[in-house]
Amino acid sequence: MFSHIMVGANDTAASKAFYDATFAAMGIAPGFADDKGRVFWMTPTGIFAITPPIDGQPATCGNGSTIGFAMESPAMADAWHAAGLANGGTAIEDPPGVRAGGMGALYLAYLRDPAGNKLCALHRMPA
Repeated sequence: MFSHIMVGANDTAASKAFYDATFAAMGIAPGFADDKGRVFWMTPTGIFAITPPIDGQPATCGNGSTIGFAMESPAMADAWHAAGLANGGTAIEDPPGVRAGGMGALYLAYLRDPAGNKLCALHRMPA
């Protein structure tokens, strides 16, 4: 359904360090910058990118928006969360763990990146 997700970043170096670390926990190679200052992480299932806003205004996070990253296991989600905390991220919501709901049991971990974007690591637990 999605080709890519791009979020704004006021400090692309800080955001790149954060995403390089959290994505490394998922087995994704470091991002690369283009000549416009955007940074891209390419995967077989999609592209994630950060950018200084092209209108020259400060980047802001979307209130009510969440970007979810699929995790292979709870251990991967925990590694992602720890890497984010060690690289400028902020823990939000409940601590990483299993939540039960209408979509079954999910292992969830939440962070805000250095620009304030809300992120979620999600692993669907076996039924």
